[in-house]
Amino acid sequence: MRDLIQEFINVKVVERGVSVNTAKSYNLDMVQFKNAIAPVDIQSATTNDIENYLNCIKATNVSPRTIARKMSCIREFYKFLQSEKIITDNPTIRLHTPKIGKTLPDFLTMDEINKLCSSLEEKKDFLTLRLKIMLQLMYSSGMRVSEVVALPLNAVNYDQHTVLIFGKGSKERVVPVTQKTIKDILEYMEYRQQFLGKKKSKWLFPSLRAADGHITRDGLFKNLKNLAINAGINPSRIHPHILRHSFATHLINKKADLRSIQKMLGHENISTTEIYTHVTTEHLTEVVKKYHPLMQEKKS
Repeated sequence: MRDLIQEFINVKVVERGVSVNTAKSYNLDMVQFKNAIAPVDIQSATTNDIENYLNCIKATNVSPRTIARKMSCIREFYKFLQSEKIITDNPTIRLHTPKIGKTLPDFLTMDEINKLCSSLEEKKDFLTLRLKIMLQLMYSSGMRVSEVVALPLNAVNYDQHTVLIFGKGSKERVVPVTQKTIKDILEYMEYRQQFLGKKKSKWLFPSLRAADGHITRDGLFKNLKNLAINAGINPSRIHPHILRHSFATHLINKKADLRSIQKMLGHENISTTEIYTHVTTEHLTEVVKKYHPLMQEKKS
């Protein structure tokens, strides 16, 4: 069974180009499923076996989104078994998928973004400049945290003011960055060299302690929390992904076209990008409720 699960994951990596993190999730979900239905063999599992497993998960009060993700993984696995002619009937065909409401992403205001940036202008050292550049790149290009921490040294094109991003599923995309960001990166490079001394690093944001040789996602998360405190912003509001949400939402508010935002975010499907239009609509609704005279009269 382990071999079948591994073969299934290998196919997903090769044919669909799924990321390392997605591959790990597939593995964890399938191993959990296999162990839960034992001694029933995974190849012999019936629709009833799968439903019993999902009902057990529901009883632990996990979110509908988690259940849907696990169900999706199981569906894909049995499609794989069927395509490989390992099974003839797919037991997941009659499964009912729970409906999931879309969660609107939170984002920072321009005032909050300015406060974060201003807090990094107070002093110049390697750690401060490293955080400053990472903040600028995430907000000005919509990079994921996993993309920015592992940015190679040669990813920046200083002449064209662009950055080559290695995204999910080993997909590459090129995004523009501001002239100021390029100027700040050039200044940062001097401090970076002093930090490394005689050591070499292929990463734009090196770390001497991290196993991978670059700053970790957790390290960036903690740095942003401390920055929020210094900027007078509630640290619970700040996390790396909110900068990506802010990038997309602010562009939508400025009437940028959805296709361009989709390309910069690296979304495979534009429906994923469309959620930011809902954020804008919700924001406008709140503005009308709060400030429109008729709404004020109704409250009175």
